[in-house]
Amino acid sequence: MKKKLRYLSLFFVALLIIPLITACSSQTQPYDSSKKLGQQINYTITGIDAGAGIMSSTQKALKEYGLSDKNWQLQTSSTAAMTSTLDKAIKEKRPIVVTGWQPHWMFTKYPIKFLKDPKNVYGKAESIHTVVRLGLKKDDPEAYTILDRFHWKPAQMSEVMLKVNNGMDPQKAAKQWIKANPKLVDEWTKGVKKVHGKSLKMTYVAWDSEIASTNVVAQVLRNQGYKVTIQAMEQQPVWASIATKAADAQVSAWLPKTSGLYYKDYKGRFEDLGPNLKGAKVGLAVPKYMKNINSIEDLKNK
Repeated sequence: MKKKLRYLSLFFVALLIIPLITACSSQTQPYDSSKKLGQQINYTITGIDAGAGIMSSTQKALKEYGLSDKNWQLQTSSTAAMTSTLDKAIKEKRPIVVTGWQPHWMFTKYPIKFLKDPKNVYGKAESIHTVVRLGLKKDDPEAYTILDRFHWKPAQMSEVMLKVNNGMDPQKAAKQWIKANPKLVDEWTKGVKKVHGKSLKMTYVAWDSEIASTNVVAQVLRNQGYKVTIQAMEQQPVWASIATKAADAQVSAWLPKTSGLYYKDYKGRFEDLGPNLKGAKVGLAVPKYMKNINSIEDLKNK
């Protein structure tokens, strides 16, 4: 009886171990261009937060390109989890498909590329806008002027993002960037009077790009004499905070597509100061060593 139980125990242990070994081996194999990509990554696209605009666009892309018919799925995680998974995959030259956007430090740090989107599901290049509450211009003209003037380029934003990604405190990274770019900061603040301790609240989506921009603008306003608080939220609460005047400003409105739904929902309840960064892009991305995967259509065909 004991011998029989021992064999049964070994049998059940084997049932548990075999799938684990199979799963691990399939997830650690380098990319093989001669094999179907879907089979190598379990037909899974690694995504970020469920509420992000890029996630709804990717769900639409799965349908538009017929990928949902081929069992492709979008895995919800977080920006940190997605970039961590990407990092591990690239170190082992494994295949991976991720939701990507630029500006983002991952396009500087890793050899990755956007997949072509012939059906234009993700839309053309976007701009990131500054949005403020109604009445800010009258209540705080100095802050309004700086927010209205704020603008920079993707490469400049990436400088801050990389420092934060390497472990630097966002506020410290912002201070260093401001110190290194006095001419541009002077463009934002020239002729603006100093204030003394006036309170200002900014909300933002906790994406790497928005962590960078919000901390830089907040620090510039602090240097001007404002007492600035910043708070991270999901996209919808960020827009609601501005619309209800619970917050004064945000510099993280990706338009016209990523934040388009919220722009429409709250239209008339905020003021759009226009782009603070142009040339932003969203879509699907893969490592460059996946040379035969260049279009979203390739996910279905190769």
